[in-house]
Order: sequence, then structure tokens, then C-alpha cells
Amino acid sequence: MDGGPLRTADAPVPGTVVSVSVQPGSVVGRTTVVVVLEVMKMEHHVEAGVDGTVSAVHVGRGDTVAAGQPLVAIAAGGTAVDARPATVDEDLGAIRPDLAEVLARTARTTDAQRLDAVARRHAMGRRTARENLADLVDEGSFIEYGALVVAAQRSRRDVEELMTRTPADGIIGGTARVDGVACAVVSYDYTVLAGTQGWQGHRKKDRLFDVIERLRLPVVLFAEGGGGRPGDTDPPGVAALDCMAFALWARLSGAVPLIGIAAGFCFAGNAALLGCCDVIIATTDANIGMGGPAMIEGGRLGVHDPTAIGPLEVQVTSGVVDIAVADEAEAVRAAKRYLAYFAGPAPEWTCTDQRVLRRLVPANRRLAYDVRAVIDAMADVDSVLELRRGFGDGMVTALARVEGAPLGVIANNPEHLGGAIDRDAADKAARFMQLCDAFGLPVLFLCDTPGFMVGPEAEETGQVRHFARMFVTGARLRVPFFTIVLRKGYGLGAQAMAGGSFHAPLFTVSWPTGEFGGMNLEGAVRLGFRRELEAIADPDGRAAAFDRLVAAAHERGRALNVATYFEIDDVIDPAESRRLIANTIRAAPRRIRPSRRPLIDPW
Repeated sequence: MDGGPLRTADAPVPGTVVSVSVQPGSVVGRTTVVVVLEVMKMEHHVEAGVDGTVSAVHVGRGDTVAAGQPLVAIAAGGTAVDARPATVDEDLGAIRPDLAEVLARTARTTDAQRLDAVARRHAMGRRTARENLADLVDEGSFIEYGALVVAAQRSRRDVEELMTRTPADGIIGGTARVDGVACAVVSYDYTVLAGTQGWQGHRKKDRLFDVIERLRLPVVLFAEGGGGRPGDTDPPGVAALDCMAFALWARLSGAVPLIGIAAGFCFAGNAALLGCCDVIIATTDANIGMGGPAMIEGGRLGVHDPTAIGPLEVQVTSGVVDIAVADEAEAVRAAKRYLAYFAGPAPEWTCTDQRVLRRLVPANRRLAYDVRAVIDAMADVDSVLELRRGFGDGMVTALARVEGAPLGVIANNPEHLGGAIDRDAADKAARFMQLCDAFGLPVLFLCDTPGFMVGPEAEETGQVRHFARMFVTGARLRVPFFTIVLRKGYGLGAQAMAGGSFHAPLFTVSWPTGEFGGMNLEGAVRLGFRRELEAIADPDGRAAAFDRLVAAAHERGRALNVATYFEIDDVIDPAESRRLIANTIRAAPRRIRPSRRPLIDPW
């Protein structure tokens, strides 16, 4: 053999020789594999490392070697045809069989491979689950969990059928971005076994909800479906009441924003998930109920068409639905808009001429007005999103922005019971406070109330307990909050519109139209001056005296007079309201007291 300098190919790791591919005299290139080692079930290909001729082979098949041990001696020199050229012109578009199998399997979960199911969906005037998700999330941002899962029915169907008929086990979920904001999305797929909740689907939710909690991601849930699935035959056990999905989902309340969308039928377990959401968006064709037709009939409660169970008009007036929309496309737009309030200040904004606020509350103190017009004018243009309209008509609750900063607005509605707070209005306001408090949104109270609703019929609603929710919730607010009295500020109702006291908010101010009293002034005069009035025998004289006393009480309760006693902080020009709100938000920390908010009451 030619005598060039000797080099050795050494063992890179300890292991066992499984093959030797050269012998003395073999001509090798630097990338020629000379020995194959095996360690811990993994093969390591040892290359020559130099061009040359093999002069000696030191090991044989089955030998155990140590790391660094010489395996083959090579006389360097000469030119050899390299077993693997230094540069390889590879086809990067080539698909190996293992990848081709994965891509083919994944494709079967897409709408493009399920044209019959898609056509049936479109014939109903509805979108598929994946079409809704594509509309919601930023392109290319969706990372799906459990796409290859099939229903737990292998004992009654072959896997091929399950892959075709039960892709993803009827629930699609993962992480994504919505208008640049990180979030999570979960959608039941009604084209798969009517959107029912299967065993594998529950396991997927367990996994997703754990990831969501760890990452603190807002969630959008599309909840269409029929609840629990009785047809899964593979799981062990009987009732599956030990599944963790509902507990894990409920634990997210108050931790991350939860947005639920109901379109079509949403019954039983799907409705239970929906009901835990902070806000529920529902389409005109939505039916929402804790029990579907089969459950109702099984309970011997009659036979009902699913469209008769919890239609939209029922669930709006009952307070279940926060935002009513026409269809799924509008539902997605509403979800995006809602999420944006929790993404921080908007960089750009416009507002109307604030002098219009001077005219929105009539000078005639007995004339009703539209408080929504006040909110719209005070907030940034097109920034108001009202929640739960149609329920608790005496109170308006809305998300809005002032100089780009998001906040919640709670306003008495003088067009309903003169702004008196009844049971539903109190519930509505208390829950909205919780929502804002959980996610750091300041709260603006617009007060115009004669107080809490009174009378025997009102007390039949249990309002003593319901009213108290405004006090206990307001007293625990951690976020900055403020009160502007537009007109009436009477009694306990007015205090409830200020977190329990006019000195509880960061500021309590009044417009010039403001008027105040410990209770409605007519009632106060009747109680406080009963003896004097009863001493006047002439009915006309008594009535005149009563009117004079009421007029004096009104004068005493005018905003300008009340401010001189420092019961409120100031009386302001209505046109200055935005400036006062914006400056206070900028000056205040996001939280003004330690956390005490464990959850958002579903009601």
C-alpha cells in the first residue's frame, strides 16, 4: 500500500459494532461510512474523515468499543470518489413517505376534504367551525391541539370511518392571535356528531384549558352542539362525571376573558360551558338551553322542537345573552371588538364636539331623555359596546373608550321607571362591576336615579338581597372608578352608583342639572313635616304649604348648594367631562387596592 500519513476513524460514542463496511485496501472518501455503531437503540455512522486507503480494520461486528477508540486506520492521500458529495443539490420540495402520510391524514380534518359536510352546512345558511375560526384569527397564527384525534368509538366503527366522520372528535381548539393579540380559541364542530361532547373531546379540553390558564390567554368559545354524547363505547367507566373539563373551564372565570358564541343549537354541556363565559354573543337563530329535546322528553316533560327551547328573544330578555347579532360573521366581529377593550389603549381616536353634552339633559327636570346618547357623545366615536341590552332596562352597561383608554360605563336609564333601580338593574350593574374589576377596566358611573324601586310588588322579587350586590361589589372594586351625577342623586340608589358613598370614587362631580336628597323630596317633606302639614285645616292651604316645602327642598338639594357642603367634589361644565375622566385614568394606577376577585358571577 502507498504510505501516506496514517489517520484513524475513532468511535464518537461507546457502543457495539453492528457492521464494518470496509476492509484493508478499500479506497475511501472523507464521508464514506466505515463502521456503524449502536448505542441505546440508536445507530451512529462513523465516517472516514479523510480521503485515502484503508490500511487496517481494528474491530469486527459485535465488538464493544469505548468512546475515542480507533476503529479503522487510513493512509491519507490520493483522490477518492466521495460517498456523499460536499454539496448536495437536494429537492426541498420532495416529500418523504412518512411526511406524506401525516399530510394526508391532516388533510382529512380540513373542510376541503369534507365537501359533503360543508355543503350541508352551507345549505343551512351557516358556516363551518373552521370557517368561523379562519374569520376570527390572524392568518397563519392558529396552532391546533389534537387535530388527529377521533371519537372513542373504535369498538363499534373502524378507524377509517372514524377518521372520515369524526375528525378532531368534533372539537377544534388551540392558540392563535386575534388582531395581533394572543388568545385561545375553542370551537365545537356541528358537522361531527351534532357537536356533541365526546370522551376524547373532554380530554382535549382538559389539555387546552390547562394551557390557557398557564399562559393567561383570553378565550373565544363557539359553543354550538347538543351536549354529552352517549355513543362513545371505548372509555372505561359509566357516567364520566369525573371528567375535569367543566371544573377547569370554570376556574378560568375572573382569570382570563371568556367570550362565548352561540349560533344554532346550544344545549346541555355546551350550554354549561357557554354560561360560564363573561360575555355571551348569540345569533338570531340560536337556541340555548340546559336541556335539549331528548333530555326534556326523557324527563316526561313533553315533546318539544329544539327551536322552541331558549330562542334568542327569550335569552335576551332573561339576561343570558349579552350581545345579540344577526349571524356568525357579525358574532365574530363582535368578539373581536370585545377582545380589543382588554388589549390596552387605542392609539388613535376621535370625539364629537363636547358642547353637545350641555343639551342632552333637559332643563325640565321631569322630562325623560336618552342616556345612551350621553354615553355615545362622551365616549370616543364608535367606541361604545353595550352589554345585556334588553335585560334590566333601568340600567345601561357598556364598554367604551375615552381618549383611547378602555373603561366600563354604568348608567341609570331615566326612560325606565324614571331611573329607579329594580332587581334586574341591580344584578346587571353588580355583575358588570365584577367584569371590569377582574380585567382592570376603570368604571364610570353616570348617576340619575330617584333611588331603589319600592313597593309591595318590588319586594316580591327579593330585591333586598339583589340590591345588596351593588354595595358589596362596589365596596370591593380594585380598579379606579368615578361618578358623574347627570340629574337625580337620591338615597341609597345614588350611593350604590358611587361604590357605596359619594366619597368612595376617585371623584364625584355633578352637572349643573344635578339634584340631591337622602330620599325623594316629596316623600321627605311628607315624613319630615307631617305634623306641620296636618295642622293646616284648609286642604288648599295644606297643598300650597307642601309645594313651598318641596320647592325649598329642591333649592337646598341643587348641585351648586350640595357642593358647598363638600358632599360632592365639584359641579362641572358637562363639556369638561371627558377631560376629567381621561386625566384621572392617566393619573390612577391600574389597581387601587389588593386583589379580592376570585371569579365573575355568571349571573
